[in-house]
Amino acid sequence: MSSEEYPVRNVGIYHNLPQFDPQLSGLTALITGANGISGFNTLRALLSSPQRWSKIYTLSRRPISADMLSLLPLDVRSRVHHIGCDLQSDPKEIAAILNAAVDKVQYIFYYAYLQPKVEDGNLLWSNDQQLVDVNVAMLSNFLQALGNTNIKPKRFLLQTGAKNYGSHIGRARTPNVESDPQPRHLAPNFYYPQEDLVFKYCASNNVEWNVIRPPFIIGTSSTAQMNGLYAFAVFAAVAAERGTALAFSGTWELWQQYCAQHGSAMLTGYLSEWVILEDKCRNEAFNSQDTSPISWDRIFHELVRWFGVQKGVQPPSEDDSGWAEFKIGGGKDAPMGYGPPQSTKLAFSMVEWAKDPENHKAWKDIMQRENLTFDPFLDIEANFLIGDMLFVVFGPLSMNKARRLGWTGFVDTMESIFEMNQELNALGMLPKMKVQAPLPLV
Repeated sequence: MSSEEYPVRNVGIYHNLPQFDPQLSGLTALITGANGISGFNTLRALLSSPQRWSKIYTLSRRPISADMLSLLPLDVRSRVHHIGCDLQSDPKEIAAILNAAVDKVQYIFYYAYLQPKVEDGNLLWSNDQQLVDVNVAMLSNFLQALGNTNIKPKRFLLQTGAKNYGSHIGRARTPNVESDPQPRHLAPNFYYPQEDLVFKYCASNNVEWNVIRPPFIIGTSSTAQMNGLYAFAVFAAVAAERGTALAFSGTWELWQQYCAQHGSAMLTGYLSEWVILEDKCRNEAFNSQDTSPISWDRIFHELVRWFGVQKGVQPPSEDDSGWAEFKIGGGKDAPMGYGPPQSTKLAFSMVEWAKDPENHKAWKDIMQRENLTFDPFLDIEANFLIGDMLFVVFGPLSMNKARRLGWTGFVDTMESIFEMNQELNALGMLPKMKVQAPLPLV
């Protein structure tokens, strides 16, 4: 199959998306981790072409919530079939569940992920061996289970991420290119053994594969664990409630340079669909990002406008003496094998801010007034720790490989953040914003 002969299309804020032959129909897919930010938004991307996807199985421990399902068009919800399954179970139990629920599946999208609790005071992902133990075991269980079913997909897609290149443990070459060597010798990283498992399964069963690597993810889900920008929306809403300025805790360099790259989960979903349907993309890994550079300066000024922060933005102080500094691997302990550590200074962390009882009180007042149902302050590490990781400078992900093969999709990251916040309001996770539209970067 090839999209080259067909015009691109726009779907809402997502532009220039490749299309396939409209006669292509009756496809079936299975999405693991369908409750999560990536799985749910890939489901939405597939359902935007209902003539193509006749049945989509969603596999997770719990069904997708009614609030999240309400974001799907009513006329396509019947195409979604939930399979209740815990991938920490014995492979034989998983196989029995699959045999009872699934007729056939042509494409599998694997997004299942568990984040073990990080010890207080440590950085996110510091429990790297725990991440390996739980996430590799889940994928292994699933692949063993598939071997005991009649399911034989045409292609298996595994999503990993930008940590593939090691920027979270030190300086990596930039931009990050799919052919860059993986720094497997430096620290445990569950992406690598997961890839090995998929490659082995596909080689043994004559199945094609793809790997997708997004950076920090923007997207709607009723869990905020991997959504760093949700923390900053809460931050802005509380600043508006308390009548304080929206204070940026980083340095001037962080303030003005392109902040951590973002990959909108819906755009990554469209890319993933395109990749698995393109013959020329088989057995290849691809980066995924919005290709929409953005700075903290611009994000903070929009947050002030969106949430009605009357005192505006408080930019960084020119004097950063006394600020907390954390450093990440230098010299031979960095992916490049040389160079100084990556260093980040913060006046305060998002976790520290969230531990202030006055901020929690303000949020509870917002919840009561706006009839919100989600309180991120009840699990601070789970919901705010990833916000601090957005201050770590990850290398840019090159999109050259996907573009050379015909990928043309694009989204304005500012519009994506705004749309996410609108939907999180519908899910009872954020107050309603004060404006009707963002200021796109045009």
